[in-house]
Amino acid sequence: MTQQPKEEARPDSGKVALVTGASRGIGYGIAEALVARGDRVCITGRNEEALKEAVERLGPDRVIGFPGKAHDEVHQAAAVDRVMEAFGRVDFLVNNAGTNPVFGPIADLDLNVARKVFETNVVSALGFAQLTWRAWQKDHGGAIVNIASVAGVSASPFIGAYGMSKAAMVNLTLQLAHEFAPGVRVNAIAPAVIKTRFAQAIYEGREAEAVAAYPLGRLGVPEDVGGAAAFLTSDQSDWITGQTLVVDGGIFLNASVH
Repeated sequence: MTQQPKEEARPDSGKVALVTGASRGIGYGIAEALVARGDRVCITGRNEEALKEAVERLGPDRVIGFPGKAHDEVHQAAAVDRVMEAFGRVDFLVNNAGTNPVFGPIADLDLNVARKVFETNVVSALGFAQLTWRAWQKDHGGAIVNIASVAGVSASPFIGAYGMSKAAMVNLTLQLAHEFAPGVRVNAIAPAVIKTRFAQAIYEGREAEAVAAYPLGRLGVPEDVGGAAAFLTSDQSDWITGQTLVVDGGIFLNASVH
């Protein structure tokens, strides 16, 4: 009788992460990177079915899902409570949940839409940071990664509301890094265009044209941001805080030479 090869044991870091907006796209790529190195992870998202599917793909032995809207304070508190109940700790927070429901000049921007963008993209990140700080990180340390955007560090025509919110996310990162030191490190990642459903409208039908702007010759993929988030929550980055890591395939190089 032929023996079946034993399945290798998955690594276990003993650490726990909460990743918001992670049923697909960048958030999923981040969760995948954290699970691969041995973290246990709670992912959140609005679509309960998509969240269940993501948990199954990532591995229900290491991952749990918690559905809800990121801007909902009740959801925020319940999500952190669920992590503590399931895993007893929350070492890392990745604020990835975001929205961009409008495209056009800010001169025509509906102010209620602007409020919605800031509520989801910025205020929710602050809420999750406060809650994880109180629940675990204040006494035990940890790391927070905020997903910003290159639109938050440069002018980006037609996505002004989104860019303004991501600029606020960069400043939120600075404020939290200052206040939560020395026990908790807080950094941000500012990606350029990543191939996800969220960014599809930017490159769909014109990908070759879009790629031409990138010195590295391709658009980003969720794994690019996942690797950066894994680094910023690792011991290898334990003397880095208050920074925004631009992950852009070199597109800013073009801006610097014109």
